[in-house]
Amino acid sequence: MEDRGTRWPTEAEIAEISARHFVVTPIKPADLLFVFGTREDVAQRADEAFRLWREGLFRWSIVSGGVTPGATLSECAVIKTAMVERGVPPDRILEEHRAMNTGENVIFSLPVLEAALGRAHIRSVICLGNTWTARRYPMTLHRHWPEVEKMLITVDSFETPPALWHTDPEFRTRVLCEWDKIEPYKAKGFIAEWPE
Repeated sequence: MEDRGTRWPTEAEIAEISARHFVVTPIKPADLLFVFGTREDVAQRADEAFRLWREGLFRWSIVSGGVTPGATLSECAVIKTAMVERGVPPDRILEEHRAMNTGENVIFSLPVLEAALGRAHIRSVICLGNTWTARRYPMTLHRHWPEVEKMLITVDSFETPPALWHTDPEFRTRVLCEWDKIEPYKAKGFIAEWPE
């Protein structure tokens, strides 16, 4: 198998990935901001969460992410602290501290949401995560929570704009790695097609 780091996608692949993976959704006020855990670009994620809060685009948020190898704090704890430092009220941020992947982010967060808010009261969700993972966040959410309306916002610290992802070797590697997961994950039932 060709190394993703050196493989240059065809023009057709670039166009398909740009159109289908980097889904752009209109953003409107939502009941919930779902912040997916990360070890990278925490500052950008917290900045974006605060911007969304300041603009009145969510009422509640949940941050999901466990303790990764070599860390002492969970991704949730690190990201929530950064969000609070920027001005998001701590009592508006629900916490999930066990998840080690995107599927677990959703699976482990649903009972937390049910207990705190009641899932029936949540009709719309903004997913916030890494640019290169893109639609896999709402696809995972759609697999486990199809009835809720989903929107997507992504952030990264690359100087290369997302439209030119294929021109940056590291950005290209990350995008291709995530793109290659979509069909196998759908086949295994980890994610569901979104948007339908």
